Amino acid sequence: MITCNLTKPETTLDQVKKAYAKLKPTDAAMIATGLVLSGRYAMAVYDGSQYTWPEDSSKLESAMMPELQMITQALEAEKKKKAGETEEIVEVKVELLPNLAMGERALGDREDLKTLLADILQAGVEYVYSTTDVGWQWALERANWSVLSHGELMRRVKLKAVFQNGSVGVEMGTQAPKKRATKKAAEKEAVAEEAPQTEEVAEPV
Repeated sequence: MITCNLTKPETTLDQVKKAYAKLKPTDAAMIATGLVLSGRYAMAVYDGSQYTWPEDSSKLESAMMPELQMITQALEAEKKKKAGETEEIVEVKVELLPNLAMGERALGDREDLKTLLADILQAGVEYVYSTTDVGWQWALERANWSVLSHGELMRRVKLKAVFQNGSVGVEMGTQAPKKRATKKAAEKEAVAEEAPQTEEVAEPV
């Protein structure tokens, strides 16, 4: 599976070169560009319909509104039962599919590269991104849902766009950082590594 870093597109080219060593440098660059575009302009899938960013932003918002309002009402009723407790945040996921058509725009009339790009996407791609790299994630986070719902939608619903259909998404900054070892711990590890291993010697009978 090829890793496509939407934050650092240049690393995608290295991935393509490693996976397809026989490709010419210019062709590899075109494929890498196609992969980046397919991720940034990934299509949203909601309730069986596909939506293209940014053209269908209003359509997707309208389609999602009934579900978000139902969730808000349920949370409000639950809040009354559990007065004083921390408000629960519900995560609503929107599926994303790599946008092959957008990726093909970078390939011009090269049908051979279009076929290769389709094969790569079919096999699955790991997209590494920040919240501003994927169009739909950016749009969903910045939509003014309170205004769109005429004030009925509270801010207790978190919207999350996730890659599906064989591809995976890794959002940067969401994984817990590793703890830096203290100076004493590092010294102990160094001593342990340098200490010679003693072999057990059988006593004479």
